[in-house]
Amino acid sequence: MSDKRKEAHKQNNPEEPDAGAMAAGAAAVVDADKVSAPDGVDVLEQLQQENAELKDRLLRTHAEMENLRKRAARQVEDAHKFGIEKFASALLDVVDNLERALAVEEGSEATVREGVQLTLNSWHDMMKRFHFERIDAVGEQFDPNWHEALTQLPSDEPEGTVVAQHVAGYSLHGRLIRPAKVLVSSGPKK
Repeated sequence: MSDKRKEAHKQNNPEEPDAGAMAAGAAAVVDADKVSAPDGVDVLEQLQQENAELKDRLLRTHAEMENLRKRAARQVEDAHKFGIEKFASALLDVVDNLERALAVEEGSEATVREGVQLTLNSWHDMMKRFHFERIDAVGEQFDPNWHEALTQLPSDEPEGTVVAQHVAGYSLHGRLIRPAKVLVSSGPKK
């Protein structure tokens, strides 16, 4: 930089130290022979003590970081093991209802049917709580992102409309888990 530019830079940036001042400060730090030790303490001894303290602090920080890494790994492992704990607990209600349905006396088909319907309702309610949603496609336009076409068949519905569903699809938090397996209209017979 030219002298004029340096002078203009200093005026525009008054807080910024100049290179000469920084070099003088660095020389003062580096030149340990010229540093006077307070109360007759040897400079070398003081620096060795400071070095030992820094090493100790470094080792403690290393140990702390290693412990943190191990703790985080354990937490991730526990999350994988027990992440579905609430879901599994909610499933127990469904299992209890199924066991009650099996305990009904023979010849009470209406009661068994009612029990199975109640169990299915509790299943659907439990699934909604965990954002596990059923995909019913009948009457909708075929969408290859959510539906799997098993076959096409002629029908009165417009071409590409889902006319029957073999198996319902499911999504979890908006992500497809299983597509709905459907029969798609090829349009009216020609």
